Amino acid sequence: MREFLSITDAGFIVLGSVFLLALGYVLRKYTAGMKIKRAEDKAKTIITHSKAEAEKRSREATLQAKDMLLKMRTEFEEETRVRKKEVQAMERRLMQKEENLDRKVELIEKKGQDLKKSEEEARRQKEEINRAKTNLDKLIQDEKVRLEQISGMSKEQAKRMLIDKMEEEAKTDAAYTIKKIQEEAHDKADKEARKIVGLAIQKCAADHTVDTTVSVVNLPSEEMKGRIIGREGRNIRALEMATGVDVIIDDTPEAVIISGFDKYRREIAKRSLERLLEDGRIHPGRIEEVVGKVKKEMEALIKEEGENALLDMGIHGVHAEIVKLLGRLKFRTSYGQNVLQHSKEAAMLMATMAGELRLDIRLAKRIGLLHDIGKAVSHEMEGTHSKLGADLAKKYGEPEIVVHAIEAHHGDIEPRTLLAVLIQAADAVSASRPGARRESLESYVKRLGDLEAIADSFDGVEKSYAIQAGREIRIMVKPDKVDDARTSIIAMDIKKRIEGELQYPGQVKVVVIRETRSIEYAR
Repeated sequence: MREFLSITDAGFIVLGSVFLLALGYVLRKYTAGMKIKRAEDKAKTIITHSKAEAEKRSREATLQAKDMLLKMRTEFEEETRVRKKEVQAMERRLMQKEENLDRKVELIEKKGQDLKKSEEEARRQKEEINRAKTNLDKLIQDEKVRLEQISGMSKEQAKRMLIDKMEEEAKTDAAYTIKKIQEEAHDKADKEARKIVGLAIQKCAADHTVDTTVSVVNLPSEEMKGRIIGREGRNIRALEMATGVDVIIDDTPEAVIISGFDKYRREIAKRSLERLLEDGRIHPGRIEEVVGKVKKEMEALIKEEGENALLDMGIHGVHAEIVKLLGRLKFRTSYGQNVLQHSKEAAMLMATMAGELRLDIRLAKRIGLLHDIGKAVSHEMEGTHSKLGADLAKKYGEPEIVVHAIEAHHGDIEPRTLLAVLIQAADAVSASRPGARRESLESYVKRLGDLEAIADSFDGVEKSYAIQAGREIRIMVKPDKVDDARTSIIAMDIKKRIEGELQYPGQVKVVVIRETRSIEYAR
């Protein structure tokens, strides 16, 4: 029974399991069918909405396309209308141009016809002119023959006479023109130049000292003369050989004269002799020793003098060799005038004139102080002091404008700058002022005679007079041979002769005077 129950239970269990499985399958299938149905319904809904949305968007796109098409059509029509107007305007302009071109062609054709008529008329007139010219040439030739027969002169003679007359008239006109230009230039420039130079001279208070060729050494007693001479003149010969000067012992009481053109050597000899006199030991060995020491001291003194000159003028940046050369100028003279003093004076004159003309004052001072630097070596080297000075300035680094002014200050070359012209004026003013220089009576008288001889050699000069110590010459001309215009030419010719043949300090004024006197006596 138990086994039967067990089998029945197992069958029930199996049947229950099958039933449950079948029920689960049915339920699962039903659930799946519901899901599929819902999915299909949802898909249908989505498709329906998509179709509606697509139709809506299609309608909107159609509307937008229609609007755009309408707009583009409107724009096209407007553009077409504008282009049509432009084409019509261009057609009108072309028609006008064609009409203008037709009128111009007609005008050109008409002018061509007129030109042909004018050419024919011109050809006809040219033929008439040629016939008239031929007749005129024949008449002129006949008249020339008649004139030659009447005047008794050939064609060349008449031409020569006419040319001579024209040349004479041209010279006279040129002389009057030159005189007029000179008068105008003098009226404008002379007053201002006098003012500037006068102001420069007033501001320049330089000493009127003149150096000589001798120096005097005072002796404590007459007995010292014998010691200076030494046994058989050994001492005095040693002193002269060591210094290069002449020691003159004459009847002058308690004094010895040192003679020589070189002031530097005279100064060495003077200082050496004064030291020997103080020391009391005078013999050839001691003389050479003292002279050697004094030379070294003089080198230092030269440098100090150059530095003082630069300091007085406020000039800086000068090469050391230039400083020494400046110091040596203290012991150089020109016509008796101390060259260093002259250079400082020229620098002050340059500064004043440059200030009046609004030029560089420092540069003007530099040129004035260095313009005669060549005189420091002119007695040792060949060449003019202006050329030597320019070479030295260039060698030691001076500016080109300074080098040019130094070389041009005596007219060796043509001045290219205003400062080069000013240094010529400053040099002449410093050299020609009263008391600045001295010269021998013989050379002075000879220069006056040479001036008068040059003036008297010109045709038409009656008499000449050199006045103001040879700084002016006045020439009296014959009024019946020289007219007023010719006086200017004579003055220029005499000036050129003086510049080319004579040497003189400063400048020479040439004055030509023409005077006519009419005298009658009433009785």
